[in-house]
Amino acid sequence: MRITGGKYRGRSVDVPKGGLEIRPAMDRMRESVFAVLGDLTGLSFLDLFSGSGVIALEAASRGASPVACVEKDPGKFALLLRNVSIATERIDCKSMPVERFILRNKTGFSVVFLDPPFPYRYRVELLSSLADGPSAAPGGLVLVHYPAEDAPPDAIGALALEDEREYGRSRVRFYRKSRP
Repeated sequence: MRITGGKYRGRSVDVPKGGLEIRPAMDRMRESVFAVLGDLTGLSFLDLFSGSGVIALEAASRGASPVACVEKDPGKFALLLRNVSIATERIDCKSMPVERFILRNKTGFSVVFLDPPFPYRYRVELLSSLADGPSAAPGGLVLVHYPAEDAPPDAIGALALEDEREYGRSRVRFYRKSRP
């Protein structure tokens, strides 16, 4: 898999080996999402369910800083660490369940991207935690990648739907967190 834009464009990223639960984000989807986001200079970025780390690398490639990743699977985490080592800036990587990270984290990020496995049942609960907690900064964006048949609500607490993009059987919703 390759990084689609920015200063690391064209650099290769290894993907985890495995079964059906491994679903690296599609190139077209990543390219489109980052085209919508535009230049990320001066914005912080949080990649949840990081897997290979390609989303975090795309963000760093387009100027986001700081960038953080969360991945609980030890095999994927080792690969994540190898992949993010291509970045010249530090990408903070946490090996823990996303749910625990969101409960403990005190830092607000300008952009939060969630790409849970499609069978994941707690998508709405995670969005609710991001709406209520500090991980998504006020005025920031929360993006969630999900299967078309499992759409989250248009509004969840402080999160209001701002945009939605379709990619085959998957979708990405862009939520904006209201300011207090």
